[in-house]
Amino acid sequence: MLNQVPTICPYCGTGCSVNLLVQDGKITGTTPNIRSPVNEGKLCPKGTYCHQFVHSTDRLKKPLIRKGDVFIESDWETAYHLIAEKLKKYNADEIGVLASARCSNEDNYALMKFARGVLKTNNLDHCARLCHEATMTGLSLSFGNGAMTNSIPDIGKSDCIFCLGSNTFEQHPLIGRQIIRAQQAGGRFIYADPRYTPTAIQADLFLQFYSGSDVAVLNCIMGEIIRNGLENREFISSRTKEYESVKKTVLQSKYTPKEVGFLTGVSAEDLVRAAEWIGTADRCTVLYAMGLSHLSGGISNVRAIANLMMLTGNIGREGTGVNALRGQNNVQGACDMGCIPNFFPGYQPITDSIFHRKITKVWNFPDGITPARTGLDINQMFRKAGMKHDNIKAMILIGENPLVTEPDQNMVEHAVKNLEFLVVSDIFFTKTCEFAHVVLPAACYAEKDGTVTNTERRVQRLNKAVMPPGIAKPDWQIITELACLMGYERQFPYKDPADIFREITAVCEPYQGMTFSQVSLPDGICWPCPSPEHPGTAILYTDQFYHPDGKGIFCPVEWKAPTELPDSNYPFRLTSGRVIWHWHTGTMTRRSKNLNDEVQEAYIEVHPADAEKIRISDGEMVLIRSRKGQLSCKTRIVTDIKEGMIFMPSLFDAALSRLIGTPYADPEVSEYRPICVALEPVSGG
Repeated sequence: MLNQVPTICPYCGTGCSVNLLVQDGKITGTTPNIRSPVNEGKLCPKGTYCHQFVHSTDRLKKPLIRKGDVFIESDWETAYHLIAEKLKKYNADEIGVLASARCSNEDNYALMKFARGVLKTNNLDHCARLCHEATMTGLSLSFGNGAMTNSIPDIGKSDCIFCLGSNTFEQHPLIGRQIIRAQQAGGRFIYADPRYTPTAIQADLFLQFYSGSDVAVLNCIMGEIIRNGLENREFISSRTKEYESVKKTVLQSKYTPKEVGFLTGVSAEDLVRAAEWIGTADRCTVLYAMGLSHLSGGISNVRAIANLMMLTGNIGREGTGVNALRGQNNVQGACDMGCIPNFFPGYQPITDSIFHRKITKVWNFPDGITPARTGLDINQMFRKAGMKHDNIKAMILIGENPLVTEPDQNMVEHAVKNLEFLVVSDIFFTKTCEFAHVVLPAACYAEKDGTVTNTERRVQRLNKAVMPPGIAKPDWQIITELACLMGYERQFPYKDPADIFREITAVCEPYQGMTFSQVSLPDGICWPCPSPEHPGTAILYTDQFYHPDGKGIFCPVEWKAPTELPDSNYPFRLTSGRVIWHWHTGTMTRRSKNLNDEVQEAYIEVHPADAEKIRISDGEMVLIRSRKGQLSCKTRIVTDIKEGMIFMPSLFDAALSRLIGTPYADPEVSEYRPICVALEPVSGG
């Protein structure tokens, strides 16, 4: 008998609903859920084949315990007792915990509670530190909250869409459909990128600029809007403050179309046209992703976008807003659950004594919870783990593979080698597992119940379709059983994810009106949802912003030259991004035959004029050198990329890390610094 089990695609943050086709306990195929308001019966290639990795023969099936240089299969009881015994040896400051943007809300909540209640530590983070810290910080400063302001269907109602830092049609293809829908209704689409991507093909106006010049372009557009009297004065006066400071900044001569055109490689005419289209649109929205928020200066980029939307009054209405497109399936949910060092669930500050008392009472740990002070983030944890004294000695990683995902591979490898005890829970034996002392087999998305929260704040249901392999378990169950063994049975009484979700609604204010049965419906619910009768909130800031006085805050930001610029030794700017066939590091998509057949090895894209200068041909092996390292890979000569730039898919993060070296312009801020490289043919091919 063939059954259809509805669930959510495990890849990007769009949150497409899929039906897994199950026969005789095995998933045989995937179909789109036609009822979903997110994907409306459509799927991208990754979603179409999202079942193919589930039954891979190399799935982790039993706990593994290190014995010298080898791992021995074990049982859960032995693994739990070893972990509990080891963790009790360390104080809270000596332990670090990494949650996952790929796990369910219930998995992440249980781990967050375990960290703060059992281990008493706020050293808790996940990879959103790298992907979306700029969004969380930038939008919180401007609007009072760091989330996407509008819904995915709402994008299709816009008169003008401005997209930058996102190759939407490859990274979030089903959101790309909304762009087409807006164009079919007469809307205009402006796209800014160094590459002529599949998204650029759809653009009514393509601004092909040099990577890292986003603020210059945004300030130029705002200056033109003000000079032509297109700003929304009523919105500015009634709903914002500090406007004059931004006005003074963007009207500087260095942000005129002529000057910015020279700086960015975009014609002055196109900059003027973009300003006119945005300034005259009744409903304009901005889409962006990691291409804008990931780079050095990402917070300034995000605040400049917020400035532009407040300047034109494009906040709080259909077809407007600032829409940050999340890269992973549950980045939003992991942040909502408080898996960050400075916030409890619902973005209540760790240092807020009132909320600290509230959650202490709800959790009712007999020995209290973590102190009201900010913990270490992911970068700080690994730096401290690598120290000789006063260091992090033990770490628990759930669904994270930092030895591939973290840009500074040397620093991370040194850190994990220096740890006295490392526990990793995952679905495959990753590179990080090689350094673990205990490896735990986890259930994947198709093997557990729970919820995830997509990029638009929509909470949706995961439904278990098949049994996990071997004796693998969902992460929430692993954490619950470990906590009970360590003496906290009353604090972890969970029998299923519905029990955890009920507790989430008690402590996470944006979720407080939701029920497990309501989020199980095809539409899900967008937070905030203040009561069970409330339908959820698709559009934020309809009446006021989330600052105490209800006003949005303008913040002037200045364009700063990249820390590395091309020169005679390193003449090319390097950029990276996702391709439609793969996701993240490829741990799952490379185990999908249909997807892996499309792209199997690293490559770079080079403009024909640049290829001619360095005398390389299409398909030829080329040596790429940066100031920090080098690697060799094949060349694809394409006209799609701007002359003077090269592109490498971020799928090959391990290769990119050889070129990046020390990744951050500021070690305290998780934003990649731009790098420049040299190319030369590999001798002998």
